[in-house]
Amino acid sequence: MGYDLVIFDNDGVLVDSEPLANGILAGYLSELGHPTSYDDSLRDYMGAAVHRVHDVVFERSGARLPDDFDETLHARTFAAFERELKPVPGVEEVLGALTAQGVAYCLASSGSHERIRVGHRAAGIDGWFEEEWLYSADDVGKGKPAPDLYLHAADQMGVLPARCVVVEDSPLGVEAAVAAGMDVFAFTGMMSAERLPGATGYFGDMKQLIGLLGLEA
Repeated sequence: MGYDLVIFDNDGVLVDSEPLANGILAGYLSELGHPTSYDDSLRDYMGAAVHRVHDVVFERSGARLPDDFDETLHARTFAAFERELKPVPGVEEVLGALTAQGVAYCLASSGSHERIRVGHRAAGIDGWFEEEWLYSADDVGKGKPAPDLYLHAADQMGVLPARCVVVEDSPLGVEAAVAAGMDVFAFTGMMSAERLPGATGYFGDMKQLIGLLGLEA
């Protein structure tokens, strides 16, 4: 095993939330007069904290989103999670292999702590993560592609950045991990490798991560 800490992104890596969340975001923005397709949402916002949505909309239109935008977006997203959210296939096998071999892991997500926990409960993977292993962009004030969140997670877990590897699925997330000085394995479940430049390696089936991390017996 070449790493002391595995840092997982959440949405699209642990829970299969990106299709749900981006469909809801695109629909809500369009409803508010900012036409956004599902593909637009993936391109512009996948892997980002919600403040990026406000920033991009203002830059493009000069208009501010409603004061209750975040609250409404979260309510709609959480309701969809409760109805439909599933874990990414194979992720529990990866977490089991890490646990069996005593390798430390944590999570660093652009989403809020509430979003993380709601999603984990709905997908049935909440038992794999202690509260102190969960880190949110809310903890540092900056979301991806800034490296702050990943550096914060490494610091809190007591591991040097060079000894960490990140598991990501978005261009913004890969950029953040590289900026933090960490290796990053990019999961191509939602985006092709060509859209995730700069990663250390790529994989399309979550179970392949076991071999990439050197966890196979």
